[in-house]
Parts: sequence; C-alpha cells; structure tokens
Amino acid sequence: MNTGISNLTSAEMGKLWATYTGNTMAKCVLRFYLKNVEDKEVKKVLEYAFSLAEMFVKKIEGLFKKEGFPVPVGFSEEDVNLKAPRLFSDEFYLYYLQYTGKAGMSIYTAAIAIVTRKDIKDFFVESLSDTVKLMGKTNDILQSKGKLMNAPKVPNPKEAEFLHDQSFLNGYIGDIRPLHGLEVAHLFDNINNDITSKALIIGFSQGAQDKRVKKYLDRGKTINKKHVELLSKKLHDDNLPSPTYLDHMVTASTVPPFSDKLMVAHKIDMFSMKIREYANGLSLNGRKDIGVLYAKCLMDVSLYVEDGANLMIDNSWMEQPPIMVNRKKLNSKE
Repeated sequence: MNTGISNLTSAEMGKLWATYTGNTMAKCVLRFYLKNVEDKEVKKVLEYAFSLAEMFVKKIEGLFKKEGFPVPVGFSEEDVNLKAPRLFSDEFYLYYLQYTGKAGMSIYTAAIAIVTRKDIKDFFVESLSDTVKLMGKTNDILQSKGKLMNAPKVPNPKEAEFLHDQSFLNGYIGDIRPLHGLEVAHLFDNINNDITSKALIIGFSQGAQDKRVKKYLDRGKTINKKHVELLSKKLHDDNLPSPTYLDHMVTASTVPPFSDKLMVAHKIDMFSMKIREYANGLSLNGRKDIGVLYAKCLMDVSLYVEDGANLMIDNSWMEQPPIMVNRKKLNSKE
C-alpha cells in the first residue's frame, strides 16, 4: 500500500531538487555558449561542463522516477534562443565556468554533509569530484592564456607567533593592522565573483523584455559595482591589487538568448551564492571594519534575492520546492 511517505529524507529531496533545477538551467546557458564559441580549448571545456549538467539531470530524473517523486519542470528549450547572436566573448565563458563551478561545489559539499542514503551520497560525492575537475580544467586554460586571476601573495612569517594585544581586532580606530592571508583571499575571491556577476548581468539586462525584469537586473549590476568598489578599497589600502572588470567581454547584442524567467532565476541563484561566500569571508575575518562591511553586503544581497523571488512569484515563474505538510491547513474547518 502506498502510504504517500517518500523513501527520501527532506535533505535528500531538497538537495536533489535544487541540483536538478540548477543543472537544467546550466544546460540552457551552456548550449547557447557552445553555439557561439571559436576557441578550441574553450569549446572543449564547455562541452565537458555541458556533459556534466546533462549527466546530473539524467541521474536525478532516474532517482525521482524510481521514488515516485514528480520530476521538476526546471528549464527547457523554451528558455533559450539558440539563434540569438553571441552575447559574450570566449574568454568570458571561462570566468563564467569558474563562477558557476563554485556554486555547484558549494551545493554538493553541503549535500554530502547532510544526506544519509548511500546511493545519493555517492551521487553528490561524484558530482563534487567532477565539478572539481571542471574547475581544474578551466583554471588550467586561464593560466595557459595568462588570464588566471590569483589572489596576491603575502610574505612568509618569520616564526610562529601568538597574539597578546586585542588591537588585532581593530578596524576603525587605533593601531589598525594589515590584512591577514585569509582576509586577503576572501576579499579577492568575492571581488572575482562580483566582477563576473556584473558582466553577466550587463549582458542579461541588454536583452531583458519585461520592464520590471530589466529594472531588477540593473539594480543587481549597481550592487555588484558597489561591492567591488568597497571590497577592493580594503585591498588597495594595503597596496594590494584587486581583480579587474570583465565588462568589455560583453557584446552589444540586444537580442535575448535567454528567457526573462531564466535570467531572473539565474541571478537569484548566483546572489544566493554570494550570501554563502560573504558569510565565509565574515567567519574567517578578524578586523571589525571588514566584519561590518561583509554584514552590509549580506544585507544588500539578501534583500535583492527576496525581491527577485517576489518578481518570480508575481510572474508565476517560481517552482515550489518540496514542502512539509501544512498541518494548520489540514485541521482548518474552512
């Protein structure tokens, strides 16, 4: 007898659902990139990325059907226009893969820690391993082309030391110390994410059809620019370099290759990644001024994600994730 109870835990159900919808989106984006790529090395890594997205989608679809779980709609051919002109340069595709690869690794790593069923845990372990390989291939090509943006080096310490003065935590007044290595690394990485996000959102905005969507995307671009400037200043104050903008890698095409639905959902996903990445930077920070800066950035991004969700709901674009039973509704006399 079918009790209506799934063999999947809430963690397994939720993580598989998010991975499925995210990779249906990836298939749409990568399929368009593959239609507009000339560099053979870049094409090869795009093909590898597409094959991974396709494999993840097929495996999860098989799991869902086996468990009697409704397969999500996600994104489809209706969300991509393969006849649209090129929107980004070949070089940008590599930075995009870096950007989205981090998001995938974050999701899969979190899933491994909370899922318990062996076949599903194995799936996420393999997905993480494959995505790490994708990141390695992408970085190797960027490095071979002299385009890999590495965090700046810091001098080796002369010896192991312990702290005896709370001025180490200062950030506004008193003796403000230079940045330590982890602070530099996360500031640099977050700027890297933001400059890629800004270039992507410029391209998206050029082809947005709905006025509210265009306004939303433009607001995201403004947030990206603001955060790049604020985070870069912390590096520059210590005479350290910061990543440079990628805006010049966006063409002048105004023909939309993607649906408004996909573009808004994509930015919600990637700004959600910023929440995780800013929180990582905040957790490994020691200076009060940088802590406050990350907190402000987190607020900007959180509000943007919420407004994006409202926009998706208003347009009936947001698919409902697996949800618990509403006991109040069941018990309602109405």
